[in-house]
Amino acid sequence: MPIPDAEALITALADAMRPHVDPARTALVGIHTGGVWIAQRLQAALGLKTASGAIDVSFYRDDYSQRGLHAGAKSSQIPFDVDGAHIVIVDDVLYTGRTIRAAMNELFDYGRPAKVELAVLADRGGRELPIAPTYCPHVLSLPVAQMLALEKAEDGKLSFRLIEK
Repeated sequence: MPIPDAEALITALADAMRPHVDPARTALVGIHTGGVWIAQRLQAALGLKTASGAIDVSFYRDDYSQRGLHAGAKSSQIPFDVDGAHIVIVDDVLYTGRTIRAAMNELFDYGRPAKVELAVLADRGGRELPIAPTYCPHVLSLPVAQMLALEKAEDGKLSFRLIEK
């Protein structure tokens, strides 16, 4: 299976979103870490006026009591008023839907958005919850034993790597 080109997917994602977002009213919230990188790139590509936010779902995961807090936990930062906003949650790969559910739970702790959409670079299937992306330029199927991980090079270029669990 060829590994998808993350840079090309970011361009395709921005192209798909452009007709549907209002640069003055849409805000992006990236899920740490890959989603934050993508949200920053999309914010610039779409000319959005509001700075993108970042969300860490560690405390909102339904398996927190089993997994605990991972060492790389970061704080969430939402630099805009969530109430009444059109928000697009951004992540790198959609799998079970549990991370997105956790992100929505945390987002609603900040207020009540008018609309929430989901943008991901890749959808690998395997959903455990009824969550679907609004914007997704690539769909693939991976065995449970494999994971698609987004990485950021020193020059800022994003790429995917296939990892065996």
